[in-house]
Order: sequence, then structure tokens, then C-alpha cells
Amino acid sequence: MGNTKGLCVPGLNCHSCPAAIAACPLGSFQTALGDIRTKLPLYVTGILVLFGVLLGRAVCAFLCPFGLVQDLLYKIPSPKLKKSTATRRLSLFKYAVLLIFVVYLPLHFLWVSGVSTPAFCKYLCPMGTLQAGIPLVLANENLRAITGVLFQWRLLWLGGILLASVFIFRPFCRFLCPLGAIYSLFNKYAFFGIKVNVHRCTGCRSCTNSCKLDAHKINDRECIRCGDCRPECAYKAIVYKRKDIRNED
Repeated sequence: MGNTKGLCVPGLNCHSCPAAIAACPLGSFQTALGDIRTKLPLYVTGILVLFGVLLGRAVCAFLCPFGLVQDLLYKIPSPKLKKSTATRRLSLFKYAVLLIFVVYLPLHFLWVSGVSTPAFCKYLCPMGTLQAGIPLVLANENLRAITGVLFQWRLLWLGGILLASVFIFRPFCRFLCPLGAIYSLFNKYAFFGIKVNVHRCTGCRSCTNSCKLDAHKINDRECIRCGDCRPECAYKAIVYKRKDIRNED
């Protein structure tokens, strides 16, 4: 089992979890930056590009466990915050998280102290706390004795995201997730997913109007390619991307 932790899965997956059998691409990338003076992070970069080219943000819809957690919490009856111009602008914040916490801070710590620190994993990853931090602390009395401010911060951060997920559809995916930011760069060109049959589309926007995310059109940076918009299209213009639409009416 230990040997497989060198392999990356597409979504968030904290390798510190005792039950984890694979690694998180974000954690692996930040760790690889610690060796950037002697070798480039080609393996994990290639993995991210591979998942991006194949699936784009469909990873967020179907393969990320924290996306599922948020989806389940959103089903709890409560007032819901609808998407707006403000939420569309806030969705850009995940790109800042990617640049600052995944790229800049690990390299900064490496430059200053000689040791790279996976800043996103350490300070902002809710999956690490949910999947690894809480189970390990509950199972190990020695760990409970040495938890400090950082662990308290991570519990507070996780609790805030989980609470927000009751009222806001996938707040972490939309506003904070750097992995989603990476995959969004491939959304337009990814092999598998959904697409619009331009011969059928009337431009009614029923697809994007019904979307709970901040997508302005199919396969833009905020579309997670989930396909929930397909039943909303009266003209059946949204099809699976690898389906041949040349012979359709």
C-alpha cells in the first residue's frame, strides 16, 4: 500500500490519511518544488496535464471526494445564496490561491530556509483536515496532546467551508480550489465531457441559467461538465463531447 502513494489520483486526496492508497496532485506538486534546484517536477506536472487534457473540470464533478461532501451538504434545506456577478468575480480568487499558496510560498520557503513547505496543504486544504487530520488526532492520544494553533485554525477553516456549503453551492470548488483552477485551463479542449450542438442551440441560455455554478457558457472556466444542464435544454443541443453530432438534425 505504501508504494502506491507515489501515484496521483485526479482529485484532492491527502496522502497523510492512513487509509489513503495514492497521493494528491497538489500535495505532490508542492513537494516536488522542494527539489526544483536539482530536478523539475515533470512527473506530477505531466499527471495534471494528462487529467486536464482528458477530463478538464469533469474531475471536479465526478472524481473529487470533497466536491461530493459539498454536494451532500447543499441538499440540507436552508436559504440558498444564488449566483451573481459578485460570485463570478469571487471565482477568480482560486487562481490567486494557486499562484500564492501552491507555487509562490513553497518556493519562497525554499529560498529563505532551504526547506520547501507545502503551504496550501498546511494552511488551506480542507480535505487534509477532514481525511487525515481529524482521524489521526482522534486515534492517537500523543497527537492530541501536541495539537496547537495551526490545527485549531484548520478545524475552524474546515468548519467554515462545511457550513458555507449548506447555503452556497460548492463554495470551495468555486472560490478557493487551486486544482479546479488548473483543470479549468483545459476545459475548452478536454477530450471527454459535454459540448453544444450549434445546429440545435437557439441561444436561450436555459443551460447556464439553470447552472448552480458561475458558468457563462458550456465549457468555460467555471463549467464542471457535470451534464446537469442537459435535461434543461428543450432543443437537446447539449451532447456528450465524444458523440458524433455531424449526422444529427
